[in-house]
Amino acid sequence: MNLSATIRAEKKLLLPTYDRQRVLFTRGRGVYLWDSTGKRYLDFLSGIGVNALGHAHPAIQKVLKRQAGKLIHTSNLFYHEYQAELAKRLTKSSGLDRAFFCNSGTEAWEGALKLARAFARANNSNGHKAKWRLLALENSFHGRTFGALATTGQAKYRNPFVPLLPGVNFVAFNDLSDLKRQFDGSVCAVCLETIQGEGGINPIGPEFLKLARELTQKSGALLLIDEIQSGLGRTGKYFAYQHYGIKPDIVTIAKPLAAGLPLGALLTTDRVASGMHPGMHGTTFGGGPLTCAVAIEFLRQLDGLLGHVAKLGKYFLSELQELQSKFASIQSVRGMGLMLAIELDSAEIAKAVVAQLLGQGILINRTHDTVLRFLPPYIIEKKHVDEVIRALDRALKSTTTHVGPDALVRAGDLRSPNAARSAAGRVRAPAPKRASLNSDSKGATT
Repeated sequence: MNLSATIRAEKKLLLPTYDRQRVLFTRGRGVYLWDSTGKRYLDFLSGIGVNALGHAHPAIQKVLKRQAGKLIHTSNLFYHEYQAELAKRLTKSSGLDRAFFCNSGTEAWEGALKLARAFARANNSNGHKAKWRLLALENSFHGRTFGALATTGQAKYRNPFVPLLPGVNFVAFNDLSDLKRQFDGSVCAVCLETIQGEGGINPIGPEFLKLARELTQKSGALLLIDEIQSGLGRTGKYFAYQHYGIKPDIVTIAKPLAAGLPLGALLTTDRVASGMHPGMHGTTFGGGPLTCAVAIEFLRQLDGLLGHVAKLGKYFLSELQELQSKFASIQSVRGMGLMLAIELDSAEIAKAVVAQLLGQGILINRTHDTVLRFLPPYIIEKKHVDEVIRALDRALKSTTTHVGPDALVRAGDLRSPNAARSAAGRVRAPAPKRASLNSDSKGATT
Protein backbone atom coordinates (compact mmCIF):
# COMPACT_ATOMS: atom_id res chain seq x y z
CA MET A 1 0.00 0.00 0.00
CA ASN A 2 1.46 3.37 -1.01
CA LEU A 3 1.24 6.65 0.90
CA SER A 4 -1.87 7.96 -0.85
CA ALA A 5 -3.76 4.69 -0.38
CA THR A 6 -2.73 4.56 3.28
CA ILE A 7 -3.94 8.11 3.89
CA ARG A 8 -7.30 7.35 2.24
CA ALA A 9 -7.75 4.15 4.24
CA GLU A 10 -6.89 5.79 7.56
CA LYS A 11 -9.17 8.75 6.87
CA LYS A 12 -12.04 6.32 6.37
CA LEU A 13 -11.28 3.80 9.12
CA LEU A 14 -9.44 5.44 12.05
CA LEU A 15 -10.57 7.76 14.81
CA PRO A 16 -9.27 11.22 13.79
CA THR A 17 -6.80 11.70 16.63
CA TYR A 18 -3.57 12.43 14.71
CA ASP A 19 -2.44 15.06 12.23
CA ARG A 20 0.31 12.94 10.67
CA GLN A 21 3.18 14.06 8.49
CA ARG A 22 2.75 12.79 4.93
CA VAL A 23 5.49 10.18 5.20
CA LEU A 24 5.10 6.39 5.07
CA PHE A 25 8.01 4.70 6.82
CA THR A 26 8.83 1.15 5.83
CA ARG A 27 12.08 0.26 7.60
CA GLY A 28 14.77 1.53 9.94
CA ARG A 29 18.33 0.75 10.94
CA GLY A 30 20.54 2.52 13.44
CA VAL A 31 19.79 6.26 13.48
CA TYR A 32 18.03 6.18 10.10
CA LEU A 33 14.55 5.52 8.73
CA TRP A 34 13.50 4.95 5.10
CA ASP A 35 10.16 5.86 3.59
CA SER A 36 8.13 4.14 0.87
CA THR A 37 10.01 6.05 -1.85
CA GLY A 38 13.41 4.97 -0.55
CA LYS A 39 14.28 8.36 0.95
CA ARG A 40 16.48 8.19 4.06
CA TYR A 41 15.83 10.24 7.22
CA LEU A 42 18.11 10.98 10.16
CA ASP A 43 15.95 10.32 13.21
CA PHE A 44 16.38 12.95 15.93
CA LEU A 45 12.98 12.22 17.46
CA SER A 46 13.30 8.44 18.01
CA GLY A 47 9.57 7.81 18.11
CA ILE A 48 9.16 10.55 20.77
CA GLY A 49 12.01 9.23 22.89
CA VAL A 50 11.17 5.54 22.51
CA ASN A 51 13.82 4.17 20.15
CA ALA A 52 16.78 5.07 22.37
CA LEU A 53 18.91 2.33 20.81
CA GLY A 54 17.91 3.36 17.30
CA HIS A 55 16.20 1.01 14.89
CA ALA A 56 16.74 -2.72 14.38
CA HIS A 57 19.37 -2.93 17.13
CA PRO A 58 20.96 -6.39 16.78
CA ALA A 59 20.87 -7.22 20.50
CA ILE A 60 17.18 -6.30 20.72
CA GLN A 61 16.37 -8.25 17.56
CA LYS A 62 18.09 -11.32 18.97
CA VAL A 63 16.07 -11.25 22.21
CA LEU A 64 12.83 -10.55 20.34
CA LYS A 65 13.26 -13.53 18.06
CA ARG A 66 14.30 -15.87 20.87
CA GLN A 67 11.56 -14.93 23.30
CA ALA A 68 8.79 -14.71 20.68
CA GLY A 69 9.54 -18.33 19.87
CA LYS A 70 9.26 -19.35 23.53
CA LEU A 71 6.54 -17.39 25.34
CA ILE A 72 4.78 -14.08 24.63
CA HIS A 73 1.95 -13.80 27.16
CA THR A 74 0.68 -15.58 30.27
CA SER A 75 -1.26 -12.86 32.20
CA ASN A 76 -0.33 -11.79 35.73
CA LEU A 77 -2.17 -14.73 37.26
CA PHE A 78 1.05 -16.73 36.89
CA TYR A 79 4.81 -16.27 37.24
CA HIS A 80 7.36 -15.96 34.47
CA GLU A 81 11.11 -15.60 34.70
CA TYR A 82 11.64 -11.96 33.72
CA GLN A 83 9.57 -9.60 35.90
CA ALA A 84 11.64 -10.05 39.04
CA GLU A 85 14.94 -9.66 37.17
CA LEU A 86 13.73 -6.49 35.47
CA ALA A 87 12.45 -5.10 38.77
CA LYS A 88 15.81 -5.87 40.40
CA ARG A 89 17.67 -3.88 37.76
CA LEU A 90 15.29 -0.91 37.90
CA THR A 91 15.17 -0.69 41.68
CA LYS A 92 18.96 -0.85 41.87
CA SER A 93 19.43 1.98 39.38
CA SER A 94 16.68 4.15 40.90
CA GLY A 95 17.41 3.63 44.60
CA LEU A 96 13.83 2.48 45.15
CA ASP A 97 12.49 -0.89 46.31
CA ARG A 98 9.56 -2.17 44.27
CA ALA A 99 8.07 -2.06 40.77
CA PHE A 100 4.72 -2.39 39.08
CA PHE A 101 4.66 -3.04 35.32
CA CYS A 102 1.99 -1.80 32.91
CA ASN A 103 1.68 -0.93 29.22
CA SER A 104 2.40 2.79 28.92
CA GLY A 105 3.45 5.97 30.62
CA THR A 106 -0.06 7.22 31.26
CA GLU A 107 -0.97 3.88 32.89
CA ALA A 108 2.10 4.14 35.10
CA TRP A 109 1.01 7.64 36.15
CA GLU A 110 -2.53 6.43 36.87
CA GLY A 111 -1.05 3.75 39.11
CA ALA A 112 1.09 6.33 40.88
CA LEU A 113 -1.94 8.52 41.62
CA LYS A 114 -3.91 5.54 42.93
CA LEU A 115 -0.99 4.48 45.09
CA ALA A 116 -0.66 8.00 46.56
CA ARG A 117 -4.34 8.07 47.51
CA ALA A 118 -4.23 4.48 48.84
CA PHE A 119 -1.16 5.20 50.95
CA ALA A 120 -2.76 8.31 52.42
CA ARG A 121 -5.92 6.41 53.30
CA ALA A 122 -4.00 3.48 54.83
CA ASN A 123 -1.98 5.87 57.00
CA ASN A 124 -4.91 7.97 58.18
CA SER A 125 -4.92 7.01 61.85
CA ASN A 126 -6.53 10.10 63.38
CA GLY A 127 -10.10 9.43 62.21
CA HIS A 128 -10.29 12.61 60.14
CA LYS A 129 -10.53 12.86 56.37
CA ALA A 130 -7.46 11.29 54.76
CA LYS A 131 -5.04 13.43 52.77
CA TRP A 132 -6.39 13.55 49.24
CA ARG A 133 -5.40 16.71 47.37
CA LEU A 134 -2.89 16.53 44.53
CA LEU A 135 -0.63 19.45 43.66
CA ALA A 136 0.53 19.38 40.05
CA LEU A 137 2.37 21.98 38.00
CA GLU A 138 1.15 24.42 35.41
CA ASN A 139 2.40 23.60 31.91
CA SER A 140 2.79 19.91 32.81
CA PHE A 141 1.79 16.83 30.81
CA HIS A 142 1.28 13.38 32.32
CA GLY A 143 -0.80 11.51 29.75
CA ARG A 144 -4.25 11.25 28.19
CA THR A 145 -6.22 9.02 30.57
CA PHE A 146 -8.53 10.71 33.08
CA GLY A 147 -6.26 10.85 36.12
CA ALA A 148 -3.27 11.86 34.02
CA LEU A 149 -5.32 14.56 32.29
CA ALA A 150 -6.55 15.83 35.64
CA THR A 151 -2.95 16.47 36.70
CA THR A 152 -1.92 17.94 33.33
CA GLY A 153 -1.59 21.71 33.58
CA GLN A 154 -2.44 22.58 29.99
CA ALA A 155 -5.99 23.57 29.15
CA LYS A 156 -5.85 22.41 25.53
CA TYR A 157 -5.60 18.81 26.73
CA ARG A 158 -7.99 19.10 29.68
CA ASN A 159 -10.90 21.24 28.52
CA PRO A 160 -12.56 18.84 26.04
CA PHE A 161 -13.04 16.26 28.81
CA VAL A 162 -14.04 18.18 31.93
CA PRO A 163 -15.10 17.50 34.60
CA LEU A 164 -12.06 15.45 35.51
CA LEU A 165 -10.69 13.93 38.73
CA PRO A 166 -11.45 16.28 41.65
CA GLY A 167 -8.93 17.46 44.21
CA VAL A 168 -6.20 18.69 41.84
CA ASN A 169 -4.66 22.15 42.11
CA PHE A 170 -1.94 23.64 39.94
CA VAL A 171 1.20 25.39 41.17
CA ALA A 172 3.06 27.89 38.99
CA PHE A 173 6.15 26.30 37.48
CA ASN A 174 9.25 26.81 39.64
CA ASP A 175 7.37 29.28 41.89
CA LEU A 176 8.47 28.55 45.46
CA SER A 177 6.02 31.02 47.00
CA ASP A 178 3.07 29.49 45.18
CA LEU A 179 4.08 25.99 46.28
CA LYS A 180 4.32 27.10 49.91
CA ARG A 181 0.97 28.89 49.65
CA GLN A 182 -0.94 25.92 48.23
CA PHE A 183 0.67 23.15 50.26
CA ASP A 184 -1.11 22.12 53.46
CA GLY A 185 -2.02 19.05 55.48
CA SER A 186 -4.68 17.92 53.00
CA VAL A 187 -2.12 17.28 50.25
CA CYS A 188 -1.36 13.62 49.66
CA ALA A 189 1.13 14.15 46.81
CA VAL A 190 3.12 16.71 44.84
CA CYS A 191 3.24 15.65 41.19
CA LEU A 192 5.86 16.88 38.74
CA GLU A 193 8.11 16.11 35.79
CA THR A 194 11.84 16.52 36.37
CA ILE A 195 11.91 18.00 32.88
CA GLN A 196 8.60 19.06 31.37
CA GLY A 197 8.52 17.34 27.99
CA GLU A 198 5.36 18.25 26.09
CA GLY A 199 5.46 21.57 27.95
CA GLY A 200 8.59 22.59 26.06
CA ILE A 201 11.63 20.86 27.67
CA ASN A 202 11.68 22.87 30.91
CA PRO A 203 13.92 21.48 33.67
CA ILE A 204 12.58 21.84 37.19
CA GLY A 205 14.53 24.29 39.33
CA PRO A 206 16.78 22.77 42.00
CA GLU A 207 15.33 24.96 44.75
CA PHE A 208 11.77 24.12 43.75
CA LEU A 209 12.44 20.38 43.77
CA LYS A 210 14.25 20.65 47.08
CA LEU A 211 11.31 22.49 48.61
CA ALA A 212 8.82 19.95 47.25
CA ARG A 213 10.85 17.16 48.81
CA GLU A 214 11.11 18.97 52.17
CA LEU A 215 7.39 19.79 52.35
CA THR A 216 6.27 16.27 51.50
CA GLN A 217 8.69 14.61 53.89
CA LYS A 218 7.64 16.88 56.73
CA SER A 219 3.90 16.36 56.23
CA GLY A 220 3.83 12.69 55.26
CA ALA A 221 2.72 13.43 51.69
CA LEU A 222 4.43 11.78 48.72
CA LEU A 223 6.64 13.18 45.98
CA LEU A 224 5.62 11.72 42.60
CA ILE A 225 8.06 12.26 39.75
CA ASP A 226 7.17 11.59 36.12
CA GLU A 227 10.27 10.49 34.19
CA ILE A 228 8.39 8.91 31.31
CA GLN A 229 10.32 11.09 28.86
CA SER A 230 13.38 12.12 30.87
CA GLY A 231 14.22 8.80 32.53
CA LEU A 232 16.25 5.73 31.59
CA GLY A 233 19.39 7.45 30.37
CA ARG A 234 17.93 10.35 28.39
CA THR A 235 19.84 12.98 30.43
CA GLY A 236 23.08 11.01 30.86
CA LYS A 237 22.01 9.44 34.17
CA TYR A 238 19.55 6.63 34.73
CA PHE A 239 17.04 9.16 36.08
CA ALA A 240 16.96 12.93 35.71
CA TYR A 241 16.21 13.40 39.43
CA GLN A 242 19.68 12.00 40.13
CA HIS A 243 21.11 15.30 38.86
CA TYR A 244 19.38 16.99 41.81
CA GLY A 245 20.46 14.75 44.69
CA ILE A 246 16.95 13.84 45.82
CA LYS A 247 14.92 10.62 45.76
CA PRO A 248 11.16 10.52 45.10
CA ASP A 249 8.59 8.29 46.74
CA ILE A 250 7.27 7.16 43.36
CA VAL A 251 8.75 7.52 39.89
CA THR A 252 7.09 6.58 36.61
CA ILE A 253 8.90 5.43 33.46
CA ALA A 254 8.03 4.12 30.00
CA LYS A 255 9.19 5.43 26.57
CA PRO A 256 12.47 3.51 25.85
CA LEU A 257 12.03 0.80 28.48
CA ALA A 258 11.22 -2.04 26.06
CA ALA A 259 12.93 -0.58 22.98
CA GLY A 260 9.70 0.08 21.09
CA LEU A 261 7.39 -2.47 22.69
CA PRO A 262 4.65 -1.14 25.03
CA LEU A 263 5.91 -1.26 28.61
CA GLY A 264 5.66 1.21 31.48
CA ALA A 265 6.45 0.97 35.17
CA LEU A 266 6.14 2.72 38.48
CA LEU A 267 8.89 2.36 41.06
CA THR A 268 8.39 3.04 44.74
CA THR A 269 9.61 2.36 48.26
CA ASP A 270 8.66 -0.49 50.57
CA ARG A 271 6.94 2.03 52.84
CA VAL A 272 4.67 3.39 50.11
CA ALA A 273 4.06 -0.04 48.58
CA SER A 274 2.41 -1.05 51.87
CA GLY A 275 -0.63 0.94 50.73
CA MET A 276 -1.45 -1.71 48.10
CA HIS A 277 -2.65 -5.30 48.41
CA PRO A 278 -3.82 -7.92 45.87
CA GLY A 279 -6.94 -6.87 44.01
CA MET A 280 -6.48 -3.09 44.36
CA HIS A 281 -4.66 -2.62 41.06
CA GLY A 282 -3.68 -4.74 38.08
CA THR A 283 -3.18 -5.18 34.36
CA THR A 284 -3.75 -7.93 31.80
CA PHE A 285 -0.85 -7.26 29.47
CA GLY A 286 1.62 -5.28 31.57
CA GLY A 287 4.95 -6.92 32.31
CA GLY A 288 4.59 -9.88 29.97
CA PRO A 289 7.52 -12.18 29.23
CA LEU A 290 8.30 -10.70 25.80
CA THR A 291 8.37 -7.05 26.86
CA CYS A 292 10.27 -7.76 30.07
CA ALA A 293 12.90 -9.86 28.30
CA VAL A 294 13.48 -7.04 25.81
CA ALA A 295 13.59 -4.44 28.60
CA ILE A 296 16.30 -6.38 30.42
CA GLU A 297 18.40 -6.33 27.27
CA PHE A 298 17.75 -2.61 26.82
CA LEU A 299 19.08 -1.95 30.33
CA ARG A 300 22.16 -4.07 29.61
CA GLN A 301 22.88 -1.92 26.57
CA LEU A 302 22.13 1.29 28.48
CA ASP A 303 24.87 0.60 31.03
CA GLY A 304 27.49 1.28 28.37
CA LEU A 305 25.83 4.37 26.89
CA LEU A 306 25.31 6.80 29.79
CA GLY A 307 28.70 8.46 29.44
CA HIS A 308 28.22 8.77 25.69
CA VAL A 309 24.80 10.41 26.16
CA ALA A 310 26.25 12.92 28.63
CA LYS A 311 29.18 13.76 26.33
CA LEU A 312 27.15 14.10 23.13
CA GLY A 313 24.49 16.04 25.01
CA LYS A 314 27.01 18.66 26.11
CA TYR A 315 28.33 18.98 22.57
CA PHE A 316 24.84 19.25 21.08
CA LEU A 317 23.85 21.86 23.67
CA SER A 318 26.93 23.98 22.93
CA GLU A 319 26.20 23.88 19.20
CA LEU A 320 22.60 24.95 19.78
CA GLN A 321 23.85 27.79 21.95
CA GLU A 322 26.13 28.87 19.11
CA LEU A 323 23.11 28.98 16.82
CA GLN A 324 21.36 31.19 19.36
CA SER A 325 24.14 33.74 19.07
CA LYS A 326 23.35 34.05 15.34
CA PHE A 327 19.56 34.23 15.26
CA ALA A 328 17.37 36.71 17.07
CA SER A 329 14.40 34.35 16.71
CA ILE A 330 15.93 31.86 19.17
CA GLN A 331 14.63 32.85 22.58
CA SER A 332 16.32 30.14 24.64
CA VAL A 333 18.19 26.84 24.51
CA ARG A 334 17.56 24.33 27.28
CA GLY A 335 17.49 20.73 28.41
CA MET A 336 19.81 18.01 29.67
CA GLY A 337 21.71 15.23 27.93
CA LEU A 338 19.90 14.25 24.75
CA MET A 339 16.63 15.90 25.77
CA LEU A 340 17.14 19.35 24.30
CA ALA A 341 15.14 22.18 22.79
CA ILE A 342 15.35 25.60 21.24
CA GLU A 343 12.44 27.99 21.72
CA LEU A 344 11.64 30.35 18.86
CA ASP A 345 9.69 33.58 18.98
CA SER A 346 7.06 32.43 16.49
CA ALA A 347 4.91 29.32 16.10
CA GLU A 348 4.90 29.88 12.34
CA ILE A 349 8.70 29.88 12.19
CA ALA A 350 8.89 26.76 14.36
CA LYS A 351 6.44 24.97 12.09
CA ALA A 352 8.38 26.05 9.00
CA VAL A 353 11.69 24.85 10.43
CA VAL A 354 10.27 21.40 11.23
CA ALA A 355 8.90 21.18 7.68
CA GLN A 356 12.19 22.26 6.12
CA LEU A 357 14.17 19.70 8.12
CA LEU A 358 11.71 17.00 7.13
CA GLY A 359 12.27 17.96 3.52
CA GLN A 360 16.01 17.64 4.09
CA GLY A 361 15.56 14.17 5.58
CA ILE A 362 15.83 15.02 9.30
CA LEU A 363 13.15 14.23 11.88
CA ILE A 364 12.47 16.54 14.83
CA ASN A 365 9.17 17.88 16.11
CA ARG A 366 7.49 20.96 17.49
CA THR A 367 5.94 21.03 20.95
CA HIS A 368 4.23 23.78 22.93
CA ASP A 369 3.80 25.70 19.64
CA THR A 370 7.19 27.44 19.52
CA VAL A 371 9.64 24.80 20.78
CA LEU A 372 11.79 22.58 18.57
CA ARG A 373 12.36 19.33 20.45
CA PHE A 374 15.32 16.99 19.98
CA LEU A 375 15.15 13.42 21.35
CA PRO A 376 17.70 11.51 19.28
CA PRO A 377 18.73 7.90 19.84
CA TYR A 378 21.50 7.43 22.39
CA ILE A 379 23.75 5.95 19.68
CA ILE A 380 24.14 9.16 17.67
CA GLU A 381 27.63 10.45 16.87
CA LYS A 382 29.14 13.89 16.58
CA LYS A 383 28.70 13.83 12.80
CA HIS A 384 24.95 13.41 13.21
CA VAL A 385 24.75 16.42 15.53
CA ASP A 386 26.76 18.46 13.03
CA GLU A 387 24.36 17.48 10.24
CA VAL A 388 21.36 18.63 12.26
CA ILE A 389 23.05 21.91 13.23
CA ARG A 390 23.84 22.67 9.58
CA ALA A 391 20.24 21.93 8.61
CA LEU A 392 18.90 24.15 11.39
CA ASP A 393 21.23 26.94 10.30
CA ARG A 394 19.93 26.75 6.73
CA ALA A 395 16.31 26.61 7.84
CA LEU A 396 16.64 29.50 10.27
CA LYS A 397 18.42 31.64 7.68
CA SER A 398 15.52 31.17 5.29
CA THR A 399 12.80 31.89 7.86
CA THR A 400 14.21 34.35 10.43
CA THR A 401 16.40 37.39 10.91
CA HIS A 402 20.10 36.57 11.16
CA VAL A 403 21.67 38.55 14.02
CA GLY A 404 25.40 38.13 14.53
CA PRO A 405 27.73 40.23 16.70
CA ASP A 406 28.36 42.82 13.97
CA ALA A 407 24.63 43.30 13.44
CA LEU A 408 24.17 43.92 17.16
CA VAL A 409 26.86 46.59 17.06
CA ARG A 410 25.35 48.26 13.99
CA ALA A 411 21.99 48.32 15.71
CA GLY A 412 23.57 50.18 18.60
CA ASP A 413 22.80 47.44 21.13
CA LEU A 414 26.44 47.04 22.20
CA ARG A 415 29.63 49.02 21.83
CA SER A 416 31.96 46.40 20.38
CA PRO A 417 31.92 43.07 18.52
CA ASN A 418 33.51 41.36 21.53
CA ALA A 419 30.73 42.56 23.82
CA ALA A 420 28.19 41.51 21.22
CA ARG A 421 29.63 38.03 21.03
CA SER A 422 29.51 37.76 24.78
CA ALA A 423 25.88 38.86 24.89
CA ALA A 424 24.85 36.71 21.95
CA GLY A 425 26.35 33.67 23.61
CA ARG A 426 24.52 34.08 26.89
CA VAL A 427 21.69 31.58 27.19
CA ARG A 428 18.81 31.79 29.59
CA ALA A 429 16.14 29.16 30.16
CA PRO A 430 13.27 31.12 31.69
CA ALA A 431 10.33 29.42 33.34
CA PRO A 432 7.42 29.03 30.96
CA LYS A 433 4.84 31.76 31.00
CA ARG A 434 2.04 31.15 33.44
CA ALA A 435 -0.82 30.25 31.14
CA SER A 436 -4.45 30.35 32.10
CA LEU A 437 -6.06 26.94 32.40
CA ASN A 438 -9.12 28.41 30.72
CA SER A 439 -7.27 29.15 27.52
CA ASP A 440 -8.52 27.41 24.39
CA SER A 441 -5.27 27.78 22.46
CA LYS A 442 -4.27 24.81 20.34
CA GLY A 443 -0.74 23.74 19.49
CA ALA A 444 1.02 20.90 17.73
CA THR A 445 2.76 18.45 20.01
CA THR A 446 3.42 14.92 18.93
